[in-house]
Amino acid sequence: MIQKELIIIGGGPSGLCAAKTAAQAGLDVLIIERSPSLGGQLVKQTHKFFGSKSQYAKTRGFNIAKILIDDLEGLDHIEIMKDATVVGLYPDHVVTVYHQERYMKYQSKAVIVATGASEKFLAFENNDLPGIYGAGAVQTLMNMYGVLPGHEIIMVGSGNIGLIVSYQLLQAGVKVKAVVEAAPTIGGYKVHASKLSRLGIPIMTSTTVKKAIGTTELEAVELVKLDEKWQMIEGTETVISADALCISVGLSPMHQLLSMVNTKTKFIPELGGFVPVIDHHHQTSVPGIYVCGDAVGIEEASSAMMEGYLTGLYIAKDLGKSHPDETSLIEHYEMQLGMLRDGPFGIKTKIGLEKLRKDESNA
Repeated sequence: MIQKELIIIGGGPSGLCAAKTAAQAGLDVLIIERSPSLGGQLVKQTHKFFGSKSQYAKTRGFNIAKILIDDLEGLDHIEIMKDATVVGLYPDHVVTVYHQERYMKYQSKAVIVATGASEKFLAFENNDLPGIYGAGAVQTLMNMYGVLPGHEIIMVGSGNIGLIVSYQLLQAGVKVKAVVEAAPTIGGYKVHASKLSRLGIPIMTSTTVKKAIGTTELEAVELVKLDEKWQMIEGTETVISADALCISVGLSPMHQLLSMVNTKTKFIPELGGFVPVIDHHHQTSVPGIYVCGDAVGIEEASSAMMEGYLTGLYIAKDLGKSHPDETSLIEHYEMQLGMLRDGPFGIKTKIGLEKLRKDESNA
């Protein structure tokens, strides 16, 4: 069994940031990433970020990924394992990994689970027809491989991802027939919605998909209006032709590895679903197992990065290897995270965190 001081499961923005501060503090770090490249969702994001300079404002997502990866260059004590799948996590900090047709076992003093989130999907008739995608798949096809998902598309979901991907589709020459939103109001930033409105893209609120139409592939989508109780209103059906449908209805924290070690979890809708109960150092109910990023609650990538930096600092301190600039860095990143959560879209997160920590003696 191979021994490490700190194992980080996930090489996305949160995991990379945690690795940086932990390694700077002198911890021996192993990053395990299932993809062939680091950066997580950032590598497919071509839009520029909001926020402050510390949060990489006005920088495109894929460039932020490059910055975070470059930050690890030259740091001692960091090993990176890509194309590696973690198949098991155990309470004694044993991590089992399948890599290059080999089954490997590691053990560490501490583990960070930074596995991110998976896309939610919608249940409707014929939702398995070819031509129906998640937003992440559309971004991968277009922004990484230069492949159009279709010629005419309907976007389901008006959160920031749905609005941003809709604009990227337009830039790529795809006709966006409509943005469909089940809620009575738009979910994302108005600046993104306004760009679509100016280009004549209808945003249909209180509307959902009733049925996908087609035989061997998507040919059209039947939409229906919803009442105030989210029930379909008979007689309001509309059929729109399209050869692609993109589903962007939110993300679910990936808690599966944490569930393997029976960490205490709670269902918090504001954070995306089941999330682990954590203390103020991001440690779960299982000592030595920590979590950061979307795995503990869905937020913007900027928040995931700040959480990652903090978690690396907290673990180093807990393991007796404090960062030389620990106090000032913790103060800085906590302030940055607070600023992000003080914005209009941070209210939901703050409510979720209050629910998560309520009646928890270790939180």
